[in-house]
Order: sequence, then structure tokens, then C-alpha cells
Amino acid sequence: QVQLVESGGGLVQAGDSLRLSCAPSGRTFSSNDMGWIRQAPGKEREFVAAIRWNNGRTYYAESVEGRFTISRDDAKNMLYLHMMSLKVEDTAVYYCVANEMYKVQLTTPQFDVWGRGTQVTVSS
Repeated sequence: QVQLVESGGGLVQAGDSLRLSCAPSGRTFSSNDMGWIRQAPGKEREFVAAIRWNNGRTYYAESVEGRFTISRDDAKNMLYLHMMSLKVEDTAVYYCVANEMYKVQLTTPQFDVWGRGTQVTVSS
């Protein structure tokens, strides 16, 4: 069974940094666009960041631009989200996601494969 397994979430203070990791299991995602989606309590799922597999182009939500960095290490079959200057409003469950086929639009929460999520809580 194909799975995306997130790790690295936790409780931090505002201004801190955190790195999330995503380890696909069951297959490699080196030829798939991947990303991160988050969902805060009582809110809809929100696009955070995405990265193209073929050219490494990255996309970010305006709310995280300049603070978050998405990266991938295809040799290790890993996806990362490095989060800096965390804010209380970044509190959410963060999901690692991937597409099975190419999609023009990557900046929406419309991905084909989802992990179970990891909780990030930022306290003031």
C-alpha cells in the first residue's frame, strides 16, 4: 500500500523553526509533483507549498512565502518543509501530498495521494 508518512511536527513557540519530513513508502515519488497542505481547526484545507519533480520549481502560499522552504531529496525519497519564524496562525495539521499525473495547477489542495498528517502547534 502506498503511503506518505509525515514526521517532525510538534509544539513550538512563535518565532521558532521546525522541519517537517515526508517519507513515501511502497514506491518512489521521484517522478511526481509533491507538496504540503495544512488544515487548521474549523478551517478548510489550505495549500502551503509544492515542488515540481522535473525542474524543482517551487510554489508557495502568500502566507508562508519567505518563511517556509520546500525541498526534496529524490536519492533518499524524501520531501521536506523547513518552516521558520513560525506564527500562531501556522498552527494546523500538515499533510504531505503527491500527484499521480501532471497538473498545471499545483497551488490548490487538490492532490491525488495524501499522508495522515502531522500536527504543528505554535504557541504565543
